[in-house]
Amino acid sequence: MSLAIQDAHEFHFLFDMLESVEIGLVVLDLEFNVQLWNGFMENHSGLTSTAVREQNIFSLFPELPTAWLKRKIDTVVTLNTRAFTSWELRPYLFRFGSSRPITGTSPYMYQNVTISPLVEPDGSIKRVCLMVYDVTDVASSRMELEQVNAKLDRLSKTDNLTNLLNRGAWEEALNSEFERFRRYGHDCSLIILDIDNFKRVNDQYGHQVGDDVIRHLADAMRACLRNTDYLGRYGGEEFAIILPETNLEGACVIAERLRQTIAEASISSHDKNLSYTISLGVAALCKQTPSSQKWLRQADAALYAAKHAGRNQVMRAENAAPSAEHPASS
Repeated sequence: MSLAIQDAHEFHFLFDMLESVEIGLVVLDLEFNVQLWNGFMENHSGLTSTAVREQNIFSLFPELPTAWLKRKIDTVVTLNTRAFTSWELRPYLFRFGSSRPITGTSPYMYQNVTISPLVEPDGSIKRVCLMVYDVTDVASSRMELEQVNAKLDRLSKTDNLTNLLNRGAWEEALNSEFERFRRYGHDCSLIILDIDNFKRVNDQYGHQVGDDVIRHLADAMRACLRNTDYLGRYGGEEFAIILPETNLEGACVIAERLRQTIAEASISSHDKNLSYTISLGVAALCKQTPSSQKWLRQADAALYAAKHAGRNQVMRAENAAPSAEHPASS
């Protein structure tokens, strides 16, 4: 076989490989004109190699991040080194439609991209190669897993009945706010509240109605409070609220507003109309508070005092009688 025929065979082999490989190959000159456009790019762009050759890539694809890509190519040429970007930093370079439109989580193909310098025999760099990898399967699987994990994490911290923080998650927030107070000294207050005579509600109307009362209170708390406040169901009919950046006076105003909202409300549940009240204890953090648990007991003592004084009222910790560890309420 002559050398010319062998070279032709090798060229044909290389050309066939470039056309069939399952990655996008784009060769650009330093004016950003297309020199090579393989089958992968033809299939996903709808543009043939003949149509794009010697055309400016930014004219063909105006949606490309022009400044970013030019900067990347300039770095590759100047340093004679490869540059890489992943779908996590930039979901795609070319806005190609997803090859998995039914099962995919995005209408576009997720891509990893490598930009490599092409060195001439004399050592100069006159072209660069863009290698575009379809990583839609990997990206979709990763995002689906992250969504599942996020949902599981949320469920692990959420009370099923009210969608408020459960006791464990709320106590984590309590400890975090206490530590933040120790570092920065910002105002922070705590409200402990529960439903007055809740056992009587359950006994008279049934547990389904009791659940509706609990849900009603949770909704009222969300309506009365800020997104930055921590609302938790502490257990049974007892709830707890952390109020960052709120002093004792402000917390008492919020507690009283919530108390009035509940006292004036009437709810309908399972063909029964009823009203109910709540009692609330309020405690603000101060430098003398030794621990988050002591802070909690101060608010609990104020709640116990509100119960003892006749229910349906707000009591602040400074006026509260001494408390047991966690007295039974209702």
